[in-house]
Amino acid sequence: MSTASTAQPAAGAAHETREMIRIENVSKRFSLRHTRALKELVFAALQRKKLADTFLALDSVDLTVRAGETVGLIGFNGSGKSTLLKTISGVLFPDKGRVLLRGRVAGLIEVGAGFHPDLTGRENVFLNGAILGMSREQIEERFDDIVAFSEIERFIDTDVKYYSSGMFLRLAFAVAVHTDPDIFLVDEILSVGDEPFQRKCLARIRELQAAGRTMVVVSHELDMLEELCTRIVVLQQGRVIFDGDPHEAVSTLRAS
Repeated sequence: MSTASTAQPAAGAAHETREMIRIENVSKRFSLRHTRALKELVFAALQRKKLADTFLALDSVDLTVRAGETVGLIGFNGSGKSTLLKTISGVLFPDKGRVLLRGRVAGLIEVGAGFHPDLTGRENVFLNGAILGMSREQIEERFDDIVAFSEIERFIDTDVKYYSSGMFLRLAFAVAVHTDPDIFLVDEILSVGDEPFQRKCLARIRELQAAGRTMVVVSHELDMLEELCTRIVVLQQGRVIFDGDPHEAVSTLRAS
């Protein structure tokens, strides 16, 4: 099993063509647990049969993302989008293949990832910022901007276990986008808060794009991805079936 690691820059490589993410022959399989009767389990043990079914979420995926690209991942439920994003982030490890990364990675992958329910919002900003590679001084410098962006100033000293899912997402997104990541990963942008806050999130993402950050985005909002992404990858049953022009990618998915 290979873990995510940092790719070394090639000598003389131009910034525009630098590889920020390289996914090489990555596969990921999950076990599907089923509730079974004791008699069936005993019989299977005596017969030395395996009862756990498996699901191949990613099947020999190869993908390269270069500096400054915004790459969308689309596909129907169960196609492997979120699994691939979590594998890039290091939340999951591939069973086969490897993921190479360059620079600081941040993003919004799972609600509450890196947050402790018994700590306050303020304490979690410092904890999550540290997890994402920021120094205490950097967090202190950006703290007011993070809280203002999240729009939960009144609750910043409340334990996050009392937050609604929307408040949780707002704070997590605010921390992630203020770490100035080289690679920004996000699963379902438009699940973050209400419509005004979603617009603010998209505006911040465009600022990161303008600053040359590299992004990988998962969403079911195809029209938004067509406008936002420089290219889109279509996944089907854990395999890449299209990688290229956003409009063609969306047409490919809708025709499949």
